[in-house]
Amino acid sequence: MESVMVELSAAEVSDGGIVDEGRGQRRNKCEEEEDEADLSFCESLNRKLDRRRLTVMGDIGREDADDLREFKLESLRDQLKSSRASRFNLISNQFGGENRHNFSRQSVIDGIKGLTTSFINPEERWYRAWTKFILIWALYSSCFTPLEFGFFRGLPENLFILDIVGQVAFLFDILFNFFLAYRDNRTYRLVYKRSPIALRYLKSSFIIDLLSCMPWDIIYKACGRKEEVRYLLWIRLYRVRKVFEFFQMMEKDIRINYLFTRIVKLIAVEVYSTHTAACIFYYLATTLPPEKEGYTWIGSLKLGDYSYSSFREIDIWKRYTTSMYFAIVTMATVGYGDIHAVNLREMIFIMIYVSFDMILGAYLIGNMTALIVKGSKTEKFRDKMRDVIKYMNRNGLGRDIRNQIKGHLRLQYESSYTEAVVLQDIPISIRAKISQTLYMPYIEKVPLFKECSSEFINQIVIRLHEEFFLPGEVILEQGNVVDQLYFVCHGSLEEVGIGEDGSEDTVSKLEPNSSFGEISILCNIPQPYTVRVCDLCRLLRIDKQSFTNILEIYFHDGRRILTNLLEGKESIRVKQLESDVNFHIGKHEAELALRVNSAAYHGDLYQLKGLIRAGADPNKTDYDGRSPLHLAASRGYEDIAHFLIQGGVDINIKDKFGNTPLLEALKNGHDRVASLLVKEGVSLDIDEAGSFLCTAVIRGDSDFLKRVLSNGIDPNSKDYDHRTPLHVASSEGLYLMVKLLLDAGASVFLKDRWGNTPLDEARICGNKNLIKLLEDAKSAQMPEFSYRSQSMIDKMHTRKCTVFPFHPWDSKEQRKHGVVLWVPHNIEELIRSATEQLDLPAESCVLSEDGGKILDVDMINDGQKLYLINQ
Repeated sequence: MESVMVELSAAEVSDGGIVDEGRGQRRNKCEEEEDEADLSFCESLNRKLDRRRLTVMGDIGREDADDLREFKLESLRDQLKSSRASRFNLISNQFGGENRHNFSRQSVIDGIKGLTTSFINPEERWYRAWTKFILIWALYSSCFTPLEFGFFRGLPENLFILDIVGQVAFLFDILFNFFLAYRDNRTYRLVYKRSPIALRYLKSSFIIDLLSCMPWDIIYKACGRKEEVRYLLWIRLYRVRKVFEFFQMMEKDIRINYLFTRIVKLIAVEVYSTHTAACIFYYLATTLPPEKEGYTWIGSLKLGDYSYSSFREIDIWKRYTTSMYFAIVTMATVGYGDIHAVNLREMIFIMIYVSFDMILGAYLIGNMTALIVKGSKTEKFRDKMRDVIKYMNRNGLGRDIRNQIKGHLRLQYESSYTEAVVLQDIPISIRAKISQTLYMPYIEKVPLFKECSSEFINQIVIRLHEEFFLPGEVILEQGNVVDQLYFVCHGSLEEVGIGEDGSEDTVSKLEPNSSFGEISILCNIPQPYTVRVCDLCRLLRIDKQSFTNILEIYFHDGRRILTNLLEGKESIRVKQLESDVNFHIGKHEAELALRVNSAAYHGDLYQLKGLIRAGADPNKTDYDGRSPLHLAASRGYEDIAHFLIQGGVDINIKDKFGNTPLLEALKNGHDRVASLLVKEGVSLDIDEAGSFLCTAVIRGDSDFLKRVLSNGIDPNSKDYDHRTPLHVASSEGLYLMVKLLLDAGASVFLKDRWGNTPLDEARICGNKNLIKLLEDAKSAQMPEFSYRSQSMIDKMHTRKCTVFPFHPWDSKEQRKHGVVLWVPHNIEELIRSATEQLDLPAESCVLSEDGGKILDVDMINDGQKLYLINQ
């Protein structure tokens, strides 16, 4: 083959062998000659398998078919040499049976014979021989029909028999066409159904082919030699299409020089046109009455001393040569000398002929220009194929990869794979509509996009690209990084898991409307399975970057896709990767929350609205438990806070540090945001308010303390040592802080764990002004304190609590019913009463819900849950 072998000159051969440049060619030649028995069987088997297999040759060219067939045979021979079983596995894959591993050689051959009884594969060797045979008859018929029309009035016996033989051959060709499989223009699959084959032929050229086979010479004689019947002979010129198809195949055959092929074709067009015109010229002269034949171009012709007045008696070849001379001179428009039109009919025809010649001349000149300039689609294909072959030869690529590369290039040419070229000048909006019309029906049925929004699917569709793949091609390999997401329109593929020992295990079959590559793209992991083509496939693909950009806008659909990935029967293969998918879902949610929080933090209301409308959850928090409302409140963005509140977010949500949005607004001095939250009914809820206020006092942040106290925080809140903010302010000598707390209602009578009052702390500090301030406050609060003390005593006797006989941290199985008791005057009475009611030992203690030991009944609130345990 020219595609594999390169010529070796005699200078490259020496006594030592062949030089390095030719060693690869010698090896290829040796491989072609080995194992002839197996090769013979492979050739026969491959020829029969072509009836079932989907090939890509179509009408690219018989020579290219030979090239591809040779590669197929080499591939099959390699499989035979490696393993006989692998050959039948391949066959069983082609037939798609469930018990594919139980095929035998005889059963496969019998199955192939069954398939060949009703249909003809256009790649069959005998049919290809038939097409060459019928091409010869088409060439004869196309050339002889004008000659018969112009020079004969009834065929002689020898030509009549030849004509009948030719028509019988064409009748057989008509019969074969009713059983000839054809390639569907949309799916590029070979159609083997009788009805579509027959209907397609009946709608195309059946009537013309049938009329062409009629014995018009017999009909002409039977009708009394009526001249009108002879005009029907021109129907046979339709057979010239077979000659043009032959030239098209020659043009695409890279083994034949393209320039030579085109020049031969152009010469054939020119010669055939002048041949037809010559026959018509002569016909015009013979259809006049005998007495007027002298007033024709040939009857009045005189060349030197030779006269054509009795031209019917001249030898036929001399008459034909004269007619051809007249036709060529007229076409070349070199002027009229000895030969010219004489009567009106000839003038009219010459005017029409010369007008046609102008078009023919433009066609010939344009094609010759194209040959010089280069750039036709066929020539680009040939140049590309030639460069690829040089590259493969230079790098010594193996048969399999060579076969795949060449087959894919032919498939691109066969399927007119010029989408970008065709659509590049069309506006984007129209291209989007074209994509929606062509691809929307497939994408809507993909399980991965179930329940996704129409806007999201539309964005996917307009970014799709179409590709075709041959059987046996590997699209994605296990372990590789994937940057394309594929959707199956037609054909079938298989997902194969490859073990460490090289063994293969079919994971699943990919049928139309399925997808692959999504796991690797969505989860950012290597491709888990190898994806291999079983039948000729038409696929749609979108690149990872475009797909990711769309997901960044349509977040809700992104979550829906990840959910679909884990659902359904077809995603059982995903269960093994469920942890990866769940991890990616969590990561996606976290990233989305960060984006929403980032928009809130930077005050980008427009972006925030876009994110939420696209499906982002405004209640999602970041790693610190902070919601967008937290950040908007801390930054003082009143418009964003108002938008979030109107959107129904949780206005009392706390982060991991116990901070609410209202507290964030107060901390950062954003009173307008704080008032907005208060209007919505937010109450300031601070965990361990006593410690929080004491810390604020220590920092000396009087403004913050004032804002917090104005929003309802109790100034008498205590820390873990029962110290109030007033205790801390007094001990530190903070006069302004003490005054602020006293104005907010702080009590000077409360005692800490050691029994000290704020006044005691002030006296220790020694600040006289502070002491006087607290003594004045004590005098002012005395009546109220007396009243509150009595109220507390009364309240102490009306408080109740619920005591449970287990530890607050015990499991639910270990818990028991408790008892409700009035809170007594001291803790010992409470323990004694509870142990009696719950039948527990006297050596017990009381714990709070947090597991802390309660030492004083003053620490017990009304209705509090207590836990009695054995010490």
